[in-house]
Amino acid sequence: MKKLFLLPVLFALVSTAAAQQSLTIQVNKPSVAIPSTMWGIFFEDINFGADGGLYAELVKNGSFEFPMPMMGWREAKNNAAGKTLIINQSNTDNNNPRFARITVDAPAGGYTLSNEGFRGLGIHKNATYKFSFRIKQLEGAVRIKLELVNASGKTIQSMMLPPFRDEWIDHILDFAADDSLQRGKLVLHFEGKGTVDIDRVSLFPTETWKNRRRGLRKDLVELLAGLQPGFLRFPGGCIVEGRDLSNRYQWKNTVGNPEQRKLLMNRWNVEFPRRAAPDYYQTFGLGFFEYFQLAEDIGAAPLPIINCGMACQYNSGEVTAMGELDPFIQDALDLIEFANGDVKSKWGSLRASMKHPEPFNLQYLGIGNEQWDEQYIERYKEFEKAIQQKYPSIKLVAAAGPSPDGPRFEYAWKQFRQSNAALIDEHYYQSPDWFFKNASRYDNYDRKGPKVFAGEYAAHGKEEATAESRNTWLSALAEAAFMTGLERNADVVQMSSYAPLLAHVDAWQWRPDLIWFNNLDAVATPNYYVQKLFSTNRGSNTVPILSNGQVMAGKDSLYANAVVDKEKKMLIVKLVNASSQAKNFELQLEGIRAADKEAIIQELFAANLLDYNTIDEPGKVKPAESKITVAKKKITLAAKPYSFAVIKIGYTL
Repeated sequence: MKKLFLLPVLFALVSTAAAQQSLTIQVNKPSVAIPSTMWGIFFEDINFGADGGLYAELVKNGSFEFPMPMMGWREAKNNAAGKTLIINQSNTDNNNPRFARITVDAPAGGYTLSNEGFRGLGIHKNATYKFSFRIKQLEGAVRIKLELVNASGKTIQSMMLPPFRDEWIDHILDFAADDSLQRGKLVLHFEGKGTVDIDRVSLFPTETWKNRRRGLRKDLVELLAGLQPGFLRFPGGCIVEGRDLSNRYQWKNTVGNPEQRKLLMNRWNVEFPRRAAPDYYQTFGLGFFEYFQLAEDIGAAPLPIINCGMACQYNSGEVTAMGELDPFIQDALDLIEFANGDVKSKWGSLRASMKHPEPFNLQYLGIGNEQWDEQYIERYKEFEKAIQQKYPSIKLVAAAGPSPDGPRFEYAWKQFRQSNAALIDEHYYQSPDWFFKNASRYDNYDRKGPKVFAGEYAAHGKEEATAESRNTWLSALAEAAFMTGLERNADVVQMSSYAPLLAHVDAWQWRPDLIWFNNLDAVATPNYYVQKLFSTNRGSNTVPILSNGQVMAGKDSLYANAVVDKEKKMLIVKLVNASSQAKNFELQLEGIRAADKEAIIQELFAANLLDYNTIDEPGKVKPAESKITVAKKKITLAAKPYSFAVIKIGYTL
């Protein structure tokens, strides 16, 4: 993730007359194959994307492991006597050392601890939930009542828990919610006189993705699965690097028993003072095993990124001495064994113990996130040497730095042309104007060099106070134009992914983002629909689509690409009209005949270029599907102003 802000620049759109234009589609000249990894997704734990987002846990700091152990909790005495003491037993449990000891004298139950959740607790009416915690009765007789209260303090759920014993037990309670909460609280009422210890307080919806206990938020994963992504890149992004090396992401700390995964401050906690999030930590309930599992669930190739011995160069710029790089390289080798190794191997056996004896079929591995200059190249080479020696089939992804051009970018490409890197990761956070102008960026790239991974991109334009406001139709339209160029050059660009993926409307650090959500609902942006129209209409091969013998990459504000699905015998045309005028086209089909008298057209458009979707108004910009009449060898089409259309035509040879 590139840490800079770009001034919004609106694309100077051209108005032209609505004369009919002839386009030739040479379906008899199938060109390059489109890889299955062409369109994917990139997840980084930014904007409360994991804890408070994709990871469905509703209680914040349930194990009291934040540096300020009562963060997220509030004590209230209500005329009762009581106190909470945080006990640290680091010699006994180094990864989860703290628990809370509550001593009360409260016959009427006045002493309470409440948890605020992640900008509130989200509870759906009639949905079922699982409350759990560890508890031990030390002395006396203390009862606990669980309550859910709304933002006004009104109780919507109340349950008395059974008595407890004088040893640690895991207590679990299932219940159905009587009402919905958007920004609710969980309240524990302590009644009686005595002392109890509690730890690992948790509240999960029962209905998670695939109904896994302590699993992922179902509605968010369904949106990801709807993209039919070819790959999933994880876990970042800048959290791979960390602000310094002690803050870097270490995959080994995120696997095994979730209750023994050591907390880490999320680097976005302090990154932007204007969007400070002092309660942003990683519990790693969503760790590397869950990432691999998610990729498998949605049919995506896993693409993990590992730290290369360098912290973020925008922050500390700290690097590990070259002579001390071996542990970092060993982590990379061990990760491959964890993903693909035999169940009798050290790390393969850990995967098997997590109930996945089958390998995850890891094929790609990224070395570093967004690093640059000599210090990166020399460290990358050491990783490449070791990995290629032991695992020659693994395809390595190297970084071209944070910008799409300039000295750092050019230096990286020069160096990597002499390496065995399979893909070079290019990032572009630019204005919509840049995306329109760069639709032909890859038309003249070297076909003999490493392939391109368009790993992070998003058009950054105008913004308002509303969280979702930067995801305008203009930004999505510009990305669609750019993506026609990515697809046309699928022999060079083998992977691409928008970034960032997820953002909580009340807890974001960066925008625009592909999917916005609150504690109850989620909304797909116009940018999401552009990604979906490309990824679900991938095809097998590109075919030329020409206007007067030239590709359509911006002339007359038009952008287009065409593909065929050889197996389904389907021609798919993607057409962007970035002008303020409607455009009439006659599509001439060479080498095929239309199989039917109608073709399907999916159109995405908005009257106002600055329109955007919100959680309250999710359907302002979304695809509309209809049918158009076709002849055997030609199609007449009217493209709306400021529109993106996908036309699907069944054909016979």
